[in-house]
Order: sequence, then structure tokens, then C-alpha cells
Amino acid sequence: MINGLVIRNMTRPEVDALVNWAAQEGWNPGLHDAELFWATDPAAFIAAEFDGGLIGGGAITSYDGEFGFVGFFIVQPVFRGKGLGNAIWHALRERLLARLRPGAGIGLDGVFAMQDYYAKGGFVFAHRDIRFRAEIPNPPVPPMVGNEAIVPLGEVPFEQLLAYDRGCFPAPRPGFLTGWIAQSDGLALGCRRAGKLIGYGVVRRCRDGCKIGPLFADDAQAAMALYAHLAVFAAGGPLFLDTPENNPAALALAHQHQMVEVFGCARMYLGPPPELAHERIFGVTTFELG
Repeated sequence: MINGLVIRNMTRPEVDALVNWAAQEGWNPGLHDAELFWATDPAAFIAAEFDGGLIGGGAITSYDGEFGFVGFFIVQPVFRGKGLGNAIWHALRERLLARLRPGAGIGLDGVFAMQDYYAKGGFVFAHRDIRFRAEIPNPPVPPMVGNEAIVPLGEVPFEQLLAYDRGCFPAPRPGFLTGWIAQSDGLALGCRRAGKLIGYGVVRRCRDGCKIGPLFADDAQAAMALYAHLAVFAAGGPLFLDTPENNPAALALAHQHQMVEVFGCARMYLGPPPELAHERIFGVTTFELG
């Protein structure tokens, strides 16, 4: 460890600083991300202090020890290129491994420029997650009425939501979902067909426009119905969707709505990659918590 560098748990106000740094990096966090992420796992937020000042940090979220995710890895620009980032990164990795059961996997969404660096630490590339942007008119285009019933997600029994989500995420996350689907400045919708839950999605207001995440659905028709209803929430501004490249139907949805690629990350895993229903993942939840 470098002299003068201290790795410790963050305080709640420091999480606000970390999210503000993320905004400066162009990651466009949600208006309530700091409070929601903190409520999910306060012990996840790690501060890097150098000579008494906060210079960086990250989030090492543990989902009940069954799966971990690294996000928000940021070092202030003036402190880059000095070896501090490398020391901080290895501290984050080791601390997260200590929070998980032996053999549990860890995921991350890293910017493409850092992909080779993460690979040196044992992370294996899985696929790209592409951020798309669309401009939603005001008034928006009314959603088409099909065979799907779009309902407020609060009307769906929580056990059904958890079961559906588990097919698209590597571990149960009831604590996260409880806050995420009920957040202020957001809209959470479920999609039913013949009375069965076949998908759900959440859209939230961000520093710039709105962002959908997650968008999970059994098929493209259900995903299209959810997207159309969620897009109304973003009327008059930009709408973002982080789409996994390993689902061709998800890319087709983005292209059909004339969305433009604006950013991207490499999804990588340390340890065994999770077994997921990739064909149901049309939009990942976040680049920060998975």
C-alpha cells in the first residue's frame, strides 16, 4: 500500500461526493441513486483517502454473499497516473472477495479503455453493454394496445417479482428491489399476458433526462410494450437504455426506436459467470450495482 493512502468505509455524505464525481465522468446517475444504493448495502462503499483528503473510491456490493459487483470505481483526475488507482482497485477487489462465500462470482461493467487492466486481475470478458439514447417528443407517441396488460409494478405480488428478477440477475436482491421500484421520480411497470407476469421495467429521472433499467421481458413483444409505456415518462427529453449486446432482440428494440449509441461498458466476471436468461435481458439495471 502507498504511504499516505488509507482505504476505509465511506460515510453517507461521501457517497454523495462519489455520485457527483460519477456525474462529472458522464455516467449520468439517477437523482436518488446515492440514497437507494446506500440503503441496499451501506458497507459496499469504500473510500480512498490520501494525505487526509478523499481522492477516490468505489462500491463493492454483496448480494447476501452469493454474488458481488464492483462499481463507481473512480479516482479524481489529478491523482491518476501515480499508482494510487492500482492500489485502490486491488483493495476493492480483495475486500469484496472477503465479503462473499468461497467461489462466488463478481461482476463489473468497465469502460472499454480499462478492459485489459481488469483482465490482468482475472476478470473475463462476457459481452458489451451499450448505452443508447433517444429523444422522446412531447407529447409522446401513445403506446400501442396489444395482448399485454401493462400494470403498476406495485400491483404485482412481490414474490412474483422476485422470482422473475432472479432469472435475469445472478442473486436474489429483495432489499434493492423494494426501494428501486418505489423510488421518487420514477415509474415501475409490470407486463402480464394471460394473467402471467412476463416482464417488468423501471424508468427513473437522472441528471440528464431519464434512464430505463432494468428492462426484463419474455420476448420482444413484451419488451416493446414496456418500453413504449416507460418512454412516456421521459416525454420532452432524452431517454437512455443500457442494452446487452448478447441479446439481438434488445439491440433490435433500440434500433427500431431510432436510439443512438452514446456509451458502453464491458461486462466482465471474476469466477464463474452466472447462468442467466440472457434472452430476457433487454436493459441492465445499472452499471454501478449490476
